[in-house]
Amino acid sequence: TGVLTSSLTSRNSHRRFHKQKMGPETDGFASGRKRMDDGTLSQYLYSKSLAQGQTCKYKKPGGQKFLQQLLSKHLLSVESLPAEILVKIFSYLDVASLLCAGCVSKRFSLIASDNVLWCKIFACRGLVKRTWKSSAVDKHTESLAQISVQDKPLGYWKKECLRTWTSSGKAGVGQMLRSINKFTGLPRRTAEALKSLGVHWIVVLKDKSGKEFVVEPTGVHFHDTSVTVSWTAAFWPNLSSLTALQIHGVTWVHLDPSSKVPKKNWPRRRSLVTEYDLTNLKAVSVPIASDKLIQLSCLTPGLLMALWKEGVGITFVMACLHYYHLLERSTLGSATSQYQLPPHQPLLDDIDPDCGLHGYYLHIELHNNEESFMSGGFRNLFCKRDYIQNGYLRLTAISYKKTSEHTAFSGRVGLSWKTDGFEGKVQNCCLMDVTVLDDEEKPFWCVSTPVSLRPSANSSVCYDYTGQSLNLHYCDAEGKIHMVLEWEADQYYLTNLVLYLSTDKVNNWFGTNY
Repeated sequence: TGVLTSSLTSRNSHRRFHKQKMGPETDGFASGRKRMDDGTLSQYLYSKSLAQGQTCKYKKPGGQKFLQQLLSKHLLSVESLPAEILVKIFSYLDVASLLCAGCVSKRFSLIASDNVLWCKIFACRGLVKRTWKSSAVDKHTESLAQISVQDKPLGYWKKECLRTWTSSGKAGVGQMLRSINKFTGLPRRTAEALKSLGVHWIVVLKDKSGKEFVVEPTGVHFHDTSVTVSWTAAFWPNLSSLTALQIHGVTWVHLDPSSKVPKKNWPRRRSLVTEYDLTNLKAVSVPIASDKLIQLSCLTPGLLMALWKEGVGITFVMACLHYYHLLERSTLGSATSQYQLPPHQPLLDDIDPDCGLHGYYLHIELHNNEESFMSGGFRNLFCKRDYIQNGYLRLTAISYKKTSEHTAFSGRVGLSWKTDGFEGKVQNCCLMDVTVLDDEEKPFWCVSTPVSLRPSANSSVCYDYTGQSLNLHYCDAEGKIHMVLEWEADQYYLTNLVLYLSTDKVNNWFGTNY
């Protein structure tokens, strides 16, 4: 108590001394109207050191030499400065530096979120009308205006600034998303909208101690209905110590609306797209293909992880992100929670007894990260009631019995990969994009995932082909895809394509009870 009383007494006496020396307009260090000389600062530091019970052999304060001696004795640190002094210092920072200062410590975060600081920034940018006038006006009016600003919760004006700048960067994106592609049921210019916002995706790896490892993307490839993103690094953390892998959509906060190219010191906003549990990798991953160097494993939804065969290190990570609500998922979520899709309201059709069994449209594409092997659409798919078995509706797009429907591929299917020191190509492995529309041409089931082609256990039932027969099978909670490819005359032929839709998904979507 004695030390605290001495400290307060010393600070009050210093304020009176400083006010007498620098004029009636200055109150301590808060106003900063005039610059303090070294002697005054030394006097303050000397009195503060005595109030804190610290001994110092330099009895005579004054001058630059004494100030350097005090600083060398660690009697003053930035953290020990009063809050009003730090607020004044932070008021001279630009927006990017102010946001960076808020990441230093908890105390700096609170001070860098001061409402007066951010309200002034907000007003200077012309986003709102100023709630106070210049210093030439009566101080009483200014103090009342600042009190009204401080009535808001801490960080209110900071959030308003960031929200306004983020929304200003999205100007014109809504216009891009209005036009719908009739073949996919998705916005036609989704890729252009993602590029205009500068959206990119990062991988965040978390270990058992809570430490995060951030990996920037090394390759991005846009396709008709999805985007493929790959991440490679010279040094990956030990796989056994990892607990989670997250994919975040990252956008720049446009601090300067007149600048179209973001600067390196601009802050970035994260939005959690998807998260994978790595505590038991063997239980959640499915091996799909391999070559001499790497083993590829698939994690649902749409993640491809490559591991070295010699050891347990990560080679690269690749993600297939479907365009369905990708822009919202990459920008509207937070760093810890995903964007929640709007709930679907089923409309029960009392007139059509087979509601939900017909009128489907399937768009499917097989590709790797650079080229497309096959892309096609199939309309008016239907399912008879007799074909509802084992909780799935069966819709046949290509029948092996109708040779006129068989579709030819170009070249052999394979997935190319490359790191800093190695490269290769995994045969009979590719990426698949599936988009299913309902009878009103609304997206019903959308998925992008790595898949593999495996030799068929049974001989081909189609006698028009004498080469090797390969099967492609994918399954999740909402549907299944089954494909059969036949090799003939140096190319593949798609001879069978069947779509399976979960009855639970259909019942929830149409309000039926199949």
